[in-house]
Order: sequence, then C-alpha cells, then structure tokens
Amino acid sequence: MLDTDLLLLPAPERVERHGGWYVLPAGPRTWWMTTSCDSSLPAQGYVLEVAAAGVGIRAADAAGMRYAQATLDQLISRFGARIPTLTIHDQPRFAVRGVMLDVSRDRIPTMAEFSRIIAQLAAWKINHLQLYVEHTVAYAGHETVWQGLDPLTPAELRTLDDECARHGIELAANQNCFGHLSGFLKHPAYHHLAEIAIDGSWDFNGLVTRTGPFSLCPSEPAAIAFVADLLTQLCPLIRSPWVNVGCDETFDVGQGRSRAAVAERGRAAVYLEFLNTVCRLVTSHGKRPQFWADIALEHPEALDQLPAGALGLAWGYEGDACFARWCEQLAAVGRSAWVCPGTSSWRSITGRTTERRANLLAAAAAHQAVGFLITDWGDLGHRQQWPIALHGLAEGAHRAWSGTADWDPRCAGFQAFGTAALGPWLDAVGEVDSDLRQLGGKLQTDGSRLPLRNATAMFTDLHLNTPYIGSIQQWQAVEQRITELAAQRPASNSLQVDRELVHTLAVARFACARARVRRGDSALSIDLLKKHLSDIRTEYQALWLTRSRGGGLAASCSHYDAILAGLPQ
Repeated sequence: MLDTDLLLLPAPERVERHGGWYVLPAGPRTWWMTTSCDSSLPAQGYVLEVAAAGVGIRAADAAGMRYAQATLDQLISRFGARIPTLTIHDQPRFAVRGVMLDVSRDRIPTMAEFSRIIAQLAAWKINHLQLYVEHTVAYAGHETVWQGLDPLTPAELRTLDDECARHGIELAANQNCFGHLSGFLKHPAYHHLAEIAIDGSWDFNGLVTRTGPFSLCPSEPAAIAFVADLLTQLCPLIRSPWVNVGCDETFDVGQGRSRAAVAERGRAAVYLEFLNTVCRLVTSHGKRPQFWADIALEHPEALDQLPAGALGLAWGYEGDACFARWCEQLAAVGRSAWVCPGTSSWRSITGRTTERRANLLAAAAAHQAVGFLITDWGDLGHRQQWPIALHGLAEGAHRAWSGTADWDPRCAGFQAFGTAALGPWLDAVGEVDSDLRQLGGKLQTDGSRLPLRNATAMFTDLHLNTPYIGSIQQWQAVEQRITELAAQRPASNSLQVDRELVHTLAVARFACARARVRRGDSALSIDLLKKHLSDIRTEYQALWLTRSRGGGLAASCSHYDAILAGLPQ
C-alpha cells in the first residue's frame, strides 16, 4: 500500500521506500533521468525508480511513460529538490478513466479555465474527457437557441480537442439526442419536434410532475433530421471515434404525441427504434456511439435489440447503484459498458461525502466495466462551487486508477489545493447535514422516510421547497457545525479557492437560517436574512466570472432571486 506521507494522487499500486534521498540537479530533466521501454509491463503501467544516482523510468508505452513522469512531478511538488529514494510499481485498474463536465446548465468555463482543468486532470492520469451538451454549442442555423449563452464554438471545440491531445487526454463528442432538450424545444421553431406540448404536463418517473417539452417525439420524422443536423456539425470537430448521444431519462415518451405508438408496440420498442436510428447516424460519420443505459436497462428482455457496437454508459449516484449487475446484463448481450458514478457535488452546496465514497467504490468494484467515467452535473445552474466538485473528481480519479484500494483524503487536499488538511476538512463539510439527509427521502406507507437521494437537505429545503425536513433545533445544530468548520478551515494555495470555500459556507449558513424561518423561528431578522442573501448573490456573480463565461450567469442567479422573492415581507 501507499505510504501516505507521499500524498500521491492517484495512489500507486506499490511503493518501496529505500531510506535515502536523491537531490535533483539543476538543468533539463534529460540530464538526470533515464527512460526505457519494457514490453513486459502492462499497457499504461510503469516502474519509477529514484535512487541515489538518479531517476529511471520503465514503461510499456508512451502513456505509461507520461504517467510515470506525472508521478515524478507530484513527488517534486511534495518534496522539492530532495526526493526520497523509492521504487513505484503502478498500473491502472481501468484502461479508460474519464471525466464528464456539465456545460449545459448555465455554467460554461472560460477557455483559460478549461486549460487549467485539462492540465489538472492529466496530472491525475485521466485520459478521457466529455463536455455534456444539450443546447450550448453554437450550431449554425440554431442561433435562436444559443444566442446570448456564450456557447462553445466550433473553433473552441477544435482548440480543446488539440489541447486535450497534447495532455494525453481523448476529448469525445457529446450531444444529447433524445431527452433533456428543452433548451431547444421551448422555442416556437422547435415545438413540432417535441413529445410534450409547450403547456403539457407529464410524470417524471413517479418523482415529480413536470410541464413543457423535454424529449423529442420518436414518431416525428423531422426529429431525426434535427439530430442528423447536429451530429453532422459536431462530429468533424473532434478526432475521437466516440460520440455520446445521451438518450437518458426519456420518461415523457408515451405521455404525449407517441402515446398511441407506445400503447401499440411498447415503450422499449419505441425507445430502441429511435436509439438505433440515432446510432446509425453516428456510424455514418465513421464514429462509434455511446448512450446512457438507464432506459434500456429498465427493459432487460429487450437488451439484445441495442445497437451493435454501441457502448452502454451505466450510471447511478448512490452507494446502492447496481454497477456490477448492469455491466453483466450488457455483457450478456455482447455490449461493452463503462461505469459512470458521480462527484455528488451537484444538488448539494457542500457535497455529499458518504454517498460519494460509497458510489465511487461501487463503480470501482464492477469488474466487467471497460471504462470509468466520473460525472459532475450542474442542476439548477451549478449551485456548487468548483472546489467542491474538484474534491469529488480527485477521489474519482483515484478510484478510476486504483480501483478499490485504500483512499487518503489528504492526497486530494494536497494535490488539488496544496494543503493536505483541506481534504479531510472538505469531507467533513460534505457531512454537515448528513443526519437530516437520513430523514428527507421518499415517504413510506408507515409514515417513515427513506434517506434523501441525489441531494443534501440544505439544497432541497433551499431550492426545491420540499416538505419540511427536521426541526428548528436540528437546523440550528447544522448551522453550529458549519460555524465550527469555518473556524477550522485550512488555507489552500489559492486565494480564489479560499474565497470560494468561504462563499460555500456562507450559502450553507443561509440555507440553515432560511430553513429555520420556514419552520416558524421568530428569532431571526428577515431584513438581515435578505441582506445576507443579497451579499451572497453579489459574491456569487463575482466568483462566477473568475472561472466561467457570463452567458449563463443571469439564469443561474435567478434561483437566488426566487428565494429572495419568497421571503416574508
């Protein structure tokens, strides 16, 4: 196991300490480091040897050489000019180790921020990246949809593709082609493509009633022409053979215009026919499709009808996600699968530590998966600050490389933020409302509730106005924990990160205070609460513009505006 005082991320498979030190000479690295090819080592694996006389790297391929040098760079950042003498034997658990960032819910990073993210992921041996797209690429002919959003342009996607390639990362094309398309369908020019009318309502998987369009209508011929146009524009921009076509959560299909088709042929048949057509469009461009596998997995009897050659993305965001079973089901019909856990940063404010760790471990244990894609979503305009997401990505990178090996959160603190103590502190922040999360889930017939899923209690009470979870006293206890953690916060190596973490705690404290007001606590001044939220909104705007484009800022801030409007007068 890793000697934890090294604080390397991801953790190497085996480290042998030799008790001495090597002093780095000045000058180019080629003066003091030797490299050699060793075909006996596994793909992407390496051996890094630091001896009194110098540094040697053996690797089977260019990727292994790159990862050995990344480890050496981490040692230098940890120890400076004196590196401990050691031998590291290392290889990845998953050949593909990916990250998917949501750029469709208001927040799109600036190009400078993308560069920083790509370099950080490469340092953690991530070799695949996707940018989740619904309506935020500047497709020609669709200006009405993306105007004012600061979308990703074709030139920017080419630039990002080149930058990823320079860092040994594969950028894959991503465009949802079935559901999650309200960004298009809400506009009059696209109403005819939608399953649900603009004023229609529908049931979202028994969880909530939604209104308005969401998915394309699979029985509308023009829907395929629409998808074909998007893919024809997107596919040539990115060199990877992979195209993620999405097609997840299409729960509205059969509740609107395709109701008769679903009644006659079944939901699985209607869904799979459209998915197969979309995948044929991808292959016509010489690419290979990926798709979110949730809808298909609901119909195991029909899995053999999945497109040949398509790769299933098995996703779930709790510790009980059945990654191993899902991969086995797809393998049984000859389809490869990746596991897709999450950072648990979205719908949280502070993160969800216990749920994240269990979710990532469940994914790492799915031995039939051929890839590991860590997802970071941005529901309701990205309520989480970037350090909360980055902390989750760090642990995800460890799982993608090291599987179920032990994890030390100090590694994330040091390698992501320059302060080892910040990792355990962020883990504690992600647990501040854990007791309330146990009370806030689905109501059972006996009146009890299951644990809250895919969200923290603070987020749901602040943004969703759900039925009350917890008492005034319980919310006061959460607020007290936040205050204690604020006093214990270690400084990072970045004033920006420190500012974002202070803001995170301010939002968390406000969520607790507002929860108390909702429950009738008269000890709080509404005027001070409004002032607190106004200050939060101002700081939120300033922080947003340090990392992200301005196009989605007003839409993201509107969630705070709605809270302000709902406070007592």
